[in-house]
Amino acid sequence: MTMNSNRINVIKLLNKWLSRQVDTKALTWLEEKRQQIAQGSSAKVFFLAFSAVPRHTGKEDLKLTLDDWQTIEVMRSGWCPYNWSIDQAARTLLALSVPEDNAQEYVQTLEKVFTAADVSELVALYQALPLLPYPEQYRLRAAEGIRSNMTAVFNAVALCNPYPAEYFDDIAWNQMVLKALFIGSPLNLIQGLEKRSNPQLSQMLIDYAKERWAANRSVPSEIWAVIKPYGNASIIAELERMLAYSDSQ
Repeated sequence: MTMNSNRINVIKLLNKWLSRQVDTKALTWLEEKRQQIAQGSSAKVFFLAFSAVPRHTGKEDLKLTLDDWQTIEVMRSGWCPYNWSIDQAARTLLALSVPEDNAQEYVQTLEKVFTAADVSELVALYQALPLLPYPEQYRLRAAEGIRSNMTAVFNAVALCNPYPAEYFDDIAWNQMVLKALFIGSPLNLIQGLEKRSNPQLSQMLIDYAKERWAANRSVPSEIWAVIKPYGNASIIAELERMLAYSDSQ
């Protein structure tokens, strides 16, 4: 069973992080399960281990050093585990250990976990999308994540995650940005916001800004960079007044 060399390096890095914060007993359990999964044991072993992770590792915040962050950017551009927990890192490690030789089998295995996952498991899976094999296969699953009524799940897809900018079509992308505005998720944490600007999103944000301004409500300054490439002179002048008003509040 082959494994992408970069994925092996990510697994080693996750192991390194976990070894600093998890006791020997938990590490032994995790490595035993990882080996079983990597050697092609039944999917049930993966499902049960994935669910059981927090009982062994705990749920503390993952503590990363400056050196860790430098390694992260080299390993996977845009990967941003700054708000990860220990159990999230361990679950990602297990997901990366599932044999990837057969794309259909790998994706089906992950889909079964997505379908039965609780909130914390969904957060781990969605944040791991840019690291998983066959990332293009999860477009519909990720689009479903941004329709979730659970803010934590939506944010796992939308914020600090390079996956949407790389794989969403404009419809899903625009839906995500608008929902982030409406539920108050910070736009500055959406990767690729300016790069993925498009005429349809620009018009949607113009309408949003006008509605907010008419109701004497502030307008987030981040939308300016998305609107500007597609706005005419009068629209830009009007938006500048809106943003100036928002800044004065």
